[in-house]
Amino acid sequence: MAAVERLDEMRHSAMKAQNHKEASVMMLVYPKNDIPHFVLIERAQTKGKHSGQIAFPGGRKEKTDVDNSYTALRETEEEIGISIEHQHLITSLTSLYIPPSNYMVYPYLAFAKAELQFKAQPSEVKSIIEIELAELLKDQNVSKTVLSTSYMKEVSVPCFYFGDVMVWGATAMMLQEIKDYFLQASGN
Repeated sequence: MAAVERLDEMRHSAMKAQNHKEASVMMLVYPKNDIPHFVLIERAQTKGKHSGQIAFPGGRKEKTDVDNSYTALRETEEEIGISIEHQHLITSLTSLYIPPSNYMVYPYLAFAKAELQFKAQPSEVKSIIEIELAELLKDQNVSKTVLSTSYMKEVSVPCFYFGDVMVWGATAMMLQEIKDYFLQASGN
């Protein structure tokens, strides 16, 4: 799920990333009308490098965080209003270095037992996006798109389409790992 043009850059940058910042994100799976869903956010428009992008809830590790999993839990509570007590960690996923913002991101998978009521933190979250987990597992939702960013011009990138929601970059890479995780667990 990485743009071919970025693979070598990412490998090289990850090896050089001595003074990177740390962040954690959470893929939270929960029931909605007895159907498993997961939540993404549309980041608020700010001056940050990932402004307006579709992502998992999460953010920067604080000095008071005991570890990266706590960062994911805390940030999920702060950004979408789901208390830490309602998030049950399943596993950590593969960490990923993000060169444009110099972050090492630690993704986690968690579930909630009951339906959730989200409350977006307006300064960080423009909207909350709920997606049926089954949509992630459909191969027809994997595609490519051409886009330009502050560091790439008109490059073809792999992505997921969930209706009108397009997910690319680091979040798409994490989604692919989670998709593989669920497919392997189901024996497919």
